[in-house]
Amino acid sequence: MKQFEVTFIVDPVLSGDELKSTVDTYTEMLKAEGGKIVAIDELGLKQLAYDIKKRSSGIYYTIEFQSESGAVIGKLELALRRDERIMRFLTVRLDKFGIKYNEDKRNGKIGKAKERVKAEEPKSEAPKPAAPKSETVAAPVEPAESSEN
Repeated sequence: MKQFEVTFIVDPVLSGDELKSTVDTYTEMLKAEGGKIVAIDELGLKQLAYDIKKRSSGIYYTIEFQSESGAVIGKLELALRRDERIMRFLTVRLDKFGIKYNEDKRNGKIGKAKERVKAEEPKSEAPKPAAPKSETVAAPVEPAESSEN
């Protein structure tokens, strides 16, 4: 089976339910065409390098899927072009290196998940300076009386 990845940018003014239904629409379409969904990744709201449809930000989604042939790609891209909620999309076929990279990323070996693991590890503390030795405090000395004869 060939493995593909489609990344698309959704209009950020949509509600949470509309965003969920947008992603569900395309996952169901892929399943109906005989594709197998490997992973769905919501990358979240990001600033765009340039305005698209008068928007300066968008919500990024990535769907990684497997398919016997690339026939589903044509139908998927046509649906993405016609959908007003989708601002941009990109579909790529993954080679063995792309597949391995995505697996490692999902397993936390690459990227932010790896950084989170490092942040959670206890840091070795530097040796603390030795506590000062207790000093005996002398009793206050009273001023000596001056003898003036």
